[in-house]
Amino acid sequence: MKNGKLQVAVIGCGGIANQKHFPALSKQSDKCEIVAFCDLIEERAKAAAEKYGKPGCQVTTDYKEVMANPDIDVVHVCTPNVAHCPITVAAFEAGKNVMCEKPMAATTADAQKMMDAWKKSGKKFTVGYQNRFRTDSQALKRACDEGKLGDIYFAKAHAVRRRAVPTWGVFPDKSKQGGGPLIDIGTHALDITLWCMNNYKPVSVMGSVFEKLGHLPEATEGNMFGPWDPKTYEVEDSAFGFVKMENGATIFLEASWALNVKDSREAACTLCGTKAGAEQVGGMSQQGYDLVFNETTGGILTEEHISDTGAIAFFEGTNGGSDADKECKQWLEAILNDTEPLVKPEQAFTVTQILDAIYQSAREGREIRLNG
Repeated sequence: MKNGKLQVAVIGCGGIANQKHFPALSKQSDKCEIVAFCDLIEERAKAAAEKYGKPGCQVTTDYKEVMANPDIDVVHVCTPNVAHCPITVAAFEAGKNVMCEKPMAATTADAQKMMDAWKKSGKKFTVGYQNRFRTDSQALKRACDEGKLGDIYFAKAHAVRRRAVPTWGVFPDKSKQGGGPLIDIGTHALDITLWCMNNYKPVSVMGSVFEKLGHLPEATEGNMFGPWDPKTYEVEDSAFGFVKMENGATIFLEASWALNVKDSREAACTLCGTKAGAEQVGGMSQQGYDLVFNETTGGILTEEHISDTGAIAFFEGTNGGSDADKECKQWLEAILNDTEPLVKPEQAFTVTQILDAIYQSAREGREIRLNG
């Protein structure tokens, strides 16, 4: 630390860094300074440094130069998914604290390497699941912890878009991302679901993965972000998973960038318990999120709506800054105060493990057994 502030490096100066990490870190100027900017495209790193850095800050295309800088306390990994593992491992080996963007890794094997390096380092580690910080997510989590729903034995994790295939960056590139909507937005829905259930013991996974619309030129019509190129589209356009937990609870996960449904529903879950149920309703076709509890009151079936004026983060027409700011603030405070971050590495590991198993199940056409 210098001047009582954490020294932060950001590796990967693309979309998520500019939309989420740089603005949020800049608002925490009493706790940190961004002193290093790294990107394979040097011009992108320089542009970020000019906007968010200070004179003399480090600008490089080689993340190893960042790790060799003894002044850096914290590294934010904002690269394509397949690069999360080697950069995070190198950061821990260099004695840095790490925030890695979601998902933790493209595969379970890579996630395990990251976990092993973290445990050896003694440093702080978290993963960028900012949707936990939404007002409705926080309210739902409190209700679950207080027992309002009773024993939660069935859940749905929703990450479905009608037509919102991302047409920028490396999203359709399987070699860099490891997958499509399942690993991109399905990861958020599954994280919220497991977190609210407080259940991280999956025992079996069945999955189906479809490449039905991504290669159809006519399917690109009406896409929210403009037409994608079917010839270079390499990932699935939808995926579905059926997960059984050790205690018998069951989770259904749906994820798609393009699916012929009327309504989108993203970064949301449905929970069914013995006392009541709850649903987060929202996504790209709806401004904000509506949290609905359903139960029996006075002998009749009732619904209670708790509305939130926020929206899904980091897309056009939304206001996602507050969730990113809350995430960043608590992360930096966890380092400064030696407390646990809200998103724990073990939890993020389980999300990656399940997603990886869905892909494996679809490839091999069989159930995948986990954790013994």
